[in-house]
Formats: sequence, structure tokens, C-alpha cells
Amino acid sequence: MLPTLTPHHVYPRTLRTPPTRSACTIRLRQPPPRGPASLPVPHPTRSFWIDTPGANPLADAGSTGALTQEADVCVIGSGITGVGVAYHLAQMLGGGDQVRSGLKVVIVEARDFCSGATGRNGGHLTPYVFKGFRRLASEHGPAGARRVLAFEDYTATSIVDIIKTHRLESEVDLVKGGHITLLATDEQEANTRADYEEARASGVDLTGVEMIDKETMRKTYGAAYPGVWGPGHNLWPLKFVTHAYKLAQAHIDLTLHTRTPVTSVTASPRGSRRAWTLHTPRGPITCAHVVHATNAYASHLLPRFAGPGGIVPTRGQVTALRPNARLEELGTPSWDGNEGFEYWFPRPLHGSDAPDGREDAHPLVILGGGREASAMFEYYETDDSTLHPDVGRALKGFLHSAFPGKFADGRQPEMEWTGIMGHTQNKDPFVGPVTDTKTEDGTTFRQYIAAGYTGHGMPRAFACSREHDRSRGTR
Repeated sequence: MLPTLTPHHVYPRTLRTPPTRSACTIRLRQPPPRGPASLPVPHPTRSFWIDTPGANPLADAGSTGALTQEADVCVIGSGITGVGVAYHLAQMLGGGDQVRSGLKVVIVEARDFCSGATGRNGGHLTPYVFKGFRRLASEHGPAGARRVLAFEDYTATSIVDIIKTHRLESEVDLVKGGHITLLATDEQEANTRADYEEARASGVDLTGVEMIDKETMRKTYGAAYPGVWGPGHNLWPLKFVTHAYKLAQAHIDLTLHTRTPVTSVTASPRGSRRAWTLHTPRGPITCAHVVHATNAYASHLLPRFAGPGGIVPTRGQVTALRPNARLEELGTPSWDGNEGFEYWFPRPLHGSDAPDGREDAHPLVILGGGREASAMFEYYETDDSTLHPDVGRALKGFLHSAFPGKFADGRQPEMEWTGIMGHTQNKDPFVGPVTDTKTEDGTTFRQYIAAGYTGHGMPRAFACSREHDRSRGTR
């Protein structure tokens, strides 16, 4: 029997007036025009993170040759959630020097390794410190709101700790630059201050948070708006996930099969050694437990997640462009503005980001957003092989409007791509078991899900993937 599942409360263009959140919510609640999500489409747009030469050494791993026939755990999806499941299993088994051959894990991916949202996002690792506190408190109570914020801090801190423990800072381009939110309207500023005061009164640790007045912002960054500063990092997400996979593979029997889409999951015939069968064009894989780390595409295999009450595929668009200003003029923080619809940061200057090897060159700025230029906010879109022209135009004009003189109006980006996020109505992901089956001796074998991060997966997904391992155990 399928249990009732609700979103898990995780501990956990200009700068004109943005569209109201109510308008966005109305679009989100409309019924899906095409039923469950499709599989990821072939030939997606070229992402800076994925398609920079040498960035994805695992791109086609396991796509040819023999297909693994059975495993203890099958993970569908090779983004930060799917690889996180394998990483945390390895840690639970001791993370020692010896491979624990008793547990066999297989990750299957429809396209190239990490080619979904994790490999196509904006590169931010920014937990909310107090943002949305009043909404969270109204839904979960003050203590629940604090747990959500603490969970995000824990997730981001865990990722940074792994990077530092293994001395991967330069490998993954980790930058501790902080994060600034531009407050373009009086209403945004008032709401931000109200969230701040209520979080402070509730006991949230606001160390390092600073309100920036309009004049200070203008003198320091060149923007004519007030803002708020908080902790934050940016990084190359795909490279972190690649290293996490290799760390997991060193300690458990872990296999990756890319370009192997799962078309259905069924219960294995009675008497089979494994409870579940994954069906792929290359053949079946049987396993005891299944983890759906498919985010926006979850409803393709689990139709109950189709529609506004489940996980709504939502297309995001991202550009990589050069400013007129140098890095020392821009600073190193990441940013968001326009009620979070736009988000950006300047990349560190080295390698391919520094033309002709000059460290004083203009940095590459990664800018995402523009969904408000689409009538449907890009909801129910699973096609990341195309760009939305109106969204692209909105992005091209945004930074020029926010930082006059530092960005050229309408400058063409060096790269532009799309990716598919998974949105939920209350912004919380679904985390937990979705179905199970029992053998004659009473042993329970389950399918799990962790998906629906609403464009805020980096400070949530990695720790959400750990919840499966804790509930499943290492049997």
C-alpha cells in the first residue's frame, strides 16, 4: 500500500517591481498540461559546468559494456542527491581503507553523469540564515522554522568540511565570498527586516548578517539599492559531486551506469532474490532497495507526484557573461535580487576563466533567472535542449540595470543553457519511503525519494540523501 506522503519539513529585469508571489503560486497550482514528467530529453543545451573541456570525466561512465544485473541498492539519478546516497552509505560503513563488498550499490543515469539540475545550476551554496522565517514559523512553528534553517546550515557546512578535509578547494573552485540580497523595493526591504527581527527574537544565530544601506551599497558595489549580507559560498557543483562519487567508490562496491534511462520500476516476481526490478533499454537490474533521486523527473516513474500537489518540473535559464568591471571592482560575494528570481556571482579568475592567462582580466559572471519573463514561469517544462528567448532577453538586461557601468546592456553571453528544477507548493522537498514490499520472512524492502528542492537544492539535497541511509540501514 502506498503511504500518504507530504513534503518533508527539512531541518529541512530589470529591477522593476517583480511579479507577485501570488501570481507565481497561481501558475504553480494549475494542473499539468501533459501529465507525468518525461524522461530527460537528449541533447540538452551546453552548460558551462558540464561542457568546459575536462570538467566531467565520468560523463559516459558505464554507458557501454555489461550492465550490472543485481545490487542491494539502486539509485536513480547521479546528481548531488544520488551520489550523496552512495557517499553517506560509504560513511555509515566506516569509511575505512577496505572496500565493504557486502553492500553493492548501483547508480543509473538517463544521460551523462550529473547532467541534471546539479550540473546546470547557478553554482551557489547559500543556506538561508533567516530568509522566509515568518512563513516557516507560520507553517511549522518557531522551533520548526529554526530546524529548517539549522538543517540548511548543516548541509552547507558538511559540504565545505568534505572539501576542506580532502583539500579540494582549488579543485572545486570553492570561494567563501558571502552572499548579498538586493532589496529593490520598499516592500522587499520591509519584509526582509520583519523576517530578520522575528528570527532574532526566536533565537536564530544571526552572526555575520549585516543590513547594508543604499549609500553603502552604492559606494561599495555600485548598486542603487539597499541589501543584506550573510554567509555563503560558491563552487563548481559537478566537480564536487565527481569527487564525492570517487570518495564513496573507495569504500563500497559502487557502479555507475550513465546513458541508461530507467523506464519503469516493478516488483520482482515472487521468489526472486531481489524485491525490485529496474527496466532499462539495456536490460533489467534487480535490487533490494530503490532511491529515486530524480528531482523534477520524479513523476515519470512515480506518477502520483505529477501535478501541483507533487513535484512540478520547472525550467531555469543561466548565462555566463563578461562584465566591464574587473574582479576587484565586483568583489567576491554571490548575489540574488528581484525576490530571488535572479541570482549571480563572479567566478574566480584562473584557467579558462582568465583570457590569455591574465589574472587581471574581467571575470566570468554566472547569472541565472528570468523565469518571470515567461507567462507560465517555465512551470511544467522538461525540455532543457532549448532556450526561452524572452527569458534570455531579461537576463541580458538585468545586471546592466542593477550595476550601471559595470555591465554592458545586451552583451551576448559566452554560454547560455537551461536546466530543469523540481518545485513544490510549499517549497519543501519530498523525503522518505514511497512504497514497500515484504518477503515471507517479514523483511521490508522499500523505494525512497528525495526530490523537489524548488531551486534551492545545494543547501538541502546532500543532507536529505543521508536520511535514506539512516532509515534504510545497511542491510
